[in-house]
Amino acid sequence: MSSSFIQSTGSASAGAGFNILFEHILNAILNVSRKNTIFNSTFQRLEQTLRSMAPAIKKIDSYNRDFDRPEEIDGLKAILQKGAELVEKAAKIKRYDVMRKPMYSRKLLKLEDKLKRYNTTVLQLHQVADGKEILFEVKQLSNQVRQMSMGAAAAGYGYSGGSFGAVGGGFSSAPMLKVVPVGLEIPLRELKKKMVNDEVPFLVLSAPGGCGKTTLATAFCHDAEVKVRYEDNIIYITVSKAANLLTIAQNIFQRLGRRVPGFQSEEDAVNKLECLIKDMDGKPTLLVLDDVWSGSEYILEKLYFKMTNYQVLVTSRDEFKSFGSTYKLQTLSDTDAMELFRQSAFPQEGNSYKPDQEVLEKIVKSCKGFPLLISVVGKSLLRKPAVEWRKRAKECSKTASFLENSEVLDCLQKSVDALDNKQSIKECYMDLGLFPEDRRIPAPALIEMWVELHGLDEDDASYNLYELSFRNLVDLVVIRKDGSEDDGFHNEDFVTQHDLLRDLAIRQSNSASFQIAERLFVEITGNIFPKWWTESTEKVFKAKLLAITTDENFSSSWRDIHAPEVEVLVLNFKAQAYGLPKFIERMQNLKVLIVTNHGLCPADVSDIHHVASLPNLKRIRLENTLIPPNFLPSIASGTIQKLSLFMCSVGQAFSNVILQPNSFPDLEGIDIDYCSDLMELPVWFFNLAQLKNLSITNCQSLSVLPEELGNLVTLEVLRLGSCIELSELPESIGNLVGLRILDISYCASIKKLPEQVGELCNLRKLYMIECDRCEIPISVAQLGNLEKVVGDEETANSWEIYKTDIPGLKITKHKQVSLDWLH
Repeated sequence: MSSSFIQSTGSASAGAGFNILFEHILNAILNVSRKNTIFNSTFQRLEQTLRSMAPAIKKIDSYNRDFDRPEEIDGLKAILQKGAELVEKAAKIKRYDVMRKPMYSRKLLKLEDKLKRYNTTVLQLHQVADGKEILFEVKQLSNQVRQMSMGAAAAGYGYSGGSFGAVGGGFSSAPMLKVVPVGLEIPLRELKKKMVNDEVPFLVLSAPGGCGKTTLATAFCHDAEVKVRYEDNIIYITVSKAANLLTIAQNIFQRLGRRVPGFQSEEDAVNKLECLIKDMDGKPTLLVLDDVWSGSEYILEKLYFKMTNYQVLVTSRDEFKSFGSTYKLQTLSDTDAMELFRQSAFPQEGNSYKPDQEVLEKIVKSCKGFPLLISVVGKSLLRKPAVEWRKRAKECSKTASFLENSEVLDCLQKSVDALDNKQSIKECYMDLGLFPEDRRIPAPALIEMWVELHGLDEDDASYNLYELSFRNLVDLVVIRKDGSEDDGFHNEDFVTQHDLLRDLAIRQSNSASFQIAERLFVEITGNIFPKWWTESTEKVFKAKLLAITTDENFSSSWRDIHAPEVEVLVLNFKAQAYGLPKFIERMQNLKVLIVTNHGLCPADVSDIHHVASLPNLKRIRLENTLIPPNFLPSIASGTIQKLSLFMCSVGQAFSNVILQPNSFPDLEGIDIDYCSDLMELPVWFFNLAQLKNLSITNCQSLSVLPEELGNLVTLEVLRLGSCIELSELPESIGNLVGLRILDISYCASIKKLPEQVGELCNLRKLYMIECDRCEIPISVAQLGNLEKVVGDEETANSWEIYKTDIPGLKITKHKQVSLDWLH
């Protein structure tokens, strides 16, 4: 090892934190590795692996301070030291040295494997996967661990130039910018002056809804100068209307990568938060509280710790004058408003009709400089004929100046009315109010709901989702951009929505009386039910969609309601235990049941037997719940066609249950995602005579698939993505002669495909992203119907030799996806 490397690591070790040591070793390895091109792809993977471990290293460092367990990092220290020596030796290998090159290639691959195993072990030791928000952080780490075979850094959503700074660097929890904000240069400069230069301890960024408060706060967090000041210590929390101090405290601990302690009370939570901030070693720390509503003064007061180098930035429609400084964000100037409108209404690639200047100015001025309105109205007129532009201009000329939310909603309503309703797009938009404010809405939940409710097929439902996103009425985040979305795979995609647009959907749905409304959105605080509910026990409600949201104080003491026509029931809750309401038994038309726990840990769901006798129930989606042992037997004889389990604990339900061979006679699809305790598939899986789609993704403990997999002869789609411990596919896979799509992307432990894969005579698409270590048997030459293979560069190259055997085969080299959605 070179003396310079010894000096750099040695100086870092003497009294410095492990995080600093890690950075020194990383830089030394990178300096050496870039001198050699023979192992270029391997060195790139190592670089990506080490960079992806940086957030985990920070967590390890903090845990060791908290628990005094330095032995946990000794193993990684040794691996890094030996790895640095190996990289330095490999860098000296010449291109013509054919004897030693394979040996060092294998050694470097083993180094990656060791890093992967160590990282996984650390996460398990600290139980980082406790709770929903933590699970999303685990996905960041596991996705980054799976990138051990990746050769390039992930691309960011955000803008990477100008005053808004580059995406990446640090561990800021702020969301990312997708586009360059228009008209925020001056507000950003003024905000930086107050927060960075003047070091204002508490600042309220205030403006009406739809003015761009969140966008400005996000741009501020990603500004280069701001990052220099706060480095990794930017904590971004979305508060929302239903603010809860304990939840905010838990989120702050998570954002900083710390173990979430148990809080005995709100006062205890505040005390532990204050200790946590004091433990930041005097480094400047910024807490951003986004979307704070009037009435949250108590929370702001508790989170305002008057200490050096601690600042709070609040975005709100309220000014909260009692807390000190306020920055009022103004609406866009006429020039900036016109620029933003042009970007929305006249994309560069389109041939949209362009109205005369007078019509254009009328429409833009009617938006009064509100960025949200401008972007939505602009998209609603995209590629519309001249008559539509003139009609909108006439309507705008009658519109008075507005600044109140109700008038903003009126303007947004015109854009919703302009939606093409051939595919029930407008109806789909109104359904979005079913889900809680400021929560990610899983794309599969929407698609499944729309299929049953509006009579759409899955392609039409997906189209509606993309159309709503295109119209700026929702924000659709697509995670895997590898073509799998074209096959209807949206398991990891989700939707977010501005609260004003959600309010509009609810307002429009609530225009009718409760009894005859097609949609009922119910929010229950504690055990206080709405007055119309408690006074109407004998009334019959006509709703087809019913959404009930409860908080952590709800005791599951349900009041009865008679809504026999409900087809979609959405239950949102936040508790450790939750009982399903008995009135479900009378919902004989129920087709879709969605149960989502928004708490930290999987919740114990009881009274599941209430759904057992429903004759039309086709789709069940459970999220972040502990699946009880009686769940599967309760629904096994019914009409269930699709079962989706997301971030659930399935151990009890799968390992301790024996089902009859004729169970689930109509079940066609199973989605299991992020179920960390799934170690093996239950026997009853392989008796499903109608199963067409099996998706088991991001299940880190699944290590083996049994030979009984070959019994699923009706299977058409098999997805196993990101099951990082899965070591092989069974030889019986050759029995799946109806299989059209096989996805083993990011299954880093699979070393070879079985010979029998060549018997998949109907296989059309194969996804093998980051499977460059997976050996491909020559039997794949028999896959005459194979149309598309998607893989990383090395995997794609290994398929090139089979093009002559498989006519029409298209090989796609996949580029890495962005992981910024995790923010």
